[in-house]
Amino acid sequence: MKKPELNRSEFYNISGNEPGVFTVHFHGKLDVRSSAGIIKELIPEINALSLTSLTADLDDVSYIDDFGLILLIELKKAIKNKNSSFGMTDTRNMAENILSLNESDFDRSPGSAKPKKSYGVVIRFGETVIKSASNFKILVSFIGSVLFSFYHVFRHPGSLRVDDTILCMEKTGVNAVPIVALISFLLGLVISFMSSLQLQQFGANLYVASLVAIAMVSELGPIMTAIVVAGRSGSAFAAEIGTMKISEEIDALFVMGFDPTLFLAIPRILASVIVVPLLTLFSNIFAIAGGLVVGVFILDLTISSYISQTIKVLTLFEVVWGMSKSIIFAILISWVGCLRGFQTRGGADAVGNAATSAVVSGIFLIILFDSMFAVGRSYWR
Repeated sequence: MKKPELNRSEFYNISGNEPGVFTVHFHGKLDVRSSAGIIKELIPEINALSLTSLTADLDDVSYIDDFGLILLIELKKAIKNKNSSFGMTDTRNMAENILSLNESDFDRSPGSAKPKKSYGVVIRFGETVIKSASNFKILVSFIGSVLFSFYHVFRHPGSLRVDDTILCMEKTGVNAVPIVALISFLLGLVISFMSSLQLQQFGANLYVASLVAIAMVSELGPIMTAIVVAGRSGSAFAAEIGTMKISEEIDALFVMGFDPTLFLAIPRILASVIVVPLLTLFSNIFAIAGGLVVGVFILDLTISSYISQTIKVLTLFEVVWGMSKSIIFAILISWVGCLRGFQTRGGADAVGNAATSAVVSGIFLIILFDSMFAVGRSYWR
């Protein structure tokens, strides 16, 4: 069905008393139904006139809405393009409220970018300090909430969601075994091959087994496992809780009387603490297997000699040291993942930002604490 043509005289007419000075008299309603048609017909007429000044007369307008405002903005833009002046008469204040609410939009042409305010160094520094203090407050609050929730679980074991904990153990541990095994095997292969290039010069091929075992069990095994878990599970924790946050499911849990930290964070943290040390153990085994491949097929070592040297160099302290670090890394990964999830604000993009932040923060904390462990061990021994 063809749209009916606009009745020009029903909505506006143009008059001019002096050369170059014109007035547009608007009538009736400037709303969604009339504004588009007026713009289509009025703007070409204005562009065809030779004018120095134009006045929009709104005295006879009975109603104006946002679409009427767009009409006035387009009219003013057309006048500015002709380097002419624009005025408006509105003795009955029909447009006063809507123009006051949109004054900034009316004062500039549509699509123009709002200039950013330039703040001084002191203001930016103060803003950063306030933001950091707020984040630190949230961090401390979440630590306290997690500790109180663990204390509550210790006193009331029935409050722990066992099924969710087992499910998180499966996602964090069992599903990560293939990728952890592959990465560790290749890493052990690379370490043994690169070290053999140097040790072969001294006829010390057998010590490749010692180097791979110590490096993986004490340092690289826990770190590589933790980084993989941070990329897989830390981001997943942040995304899951973040999605619940922006969809107000966490608020619903709170209204129903559930503790969100106990309900969501504790099963994930506990599951990580249980499975990450086991993943680290798998990582050590597959890394030693990778070194064994190089030792047997490149260095002409026997399987028994390689395994014997590995067992000889590994002590209970080295194994416990690596497993202890993996427990700390598991706490850090799961804690920061849940924290970023609870901190999520905004829309769908905020979930992605939370997941990214969880991975970056987790890896940073892993490296930081591993450095602290290395320094502490050097002074301890």
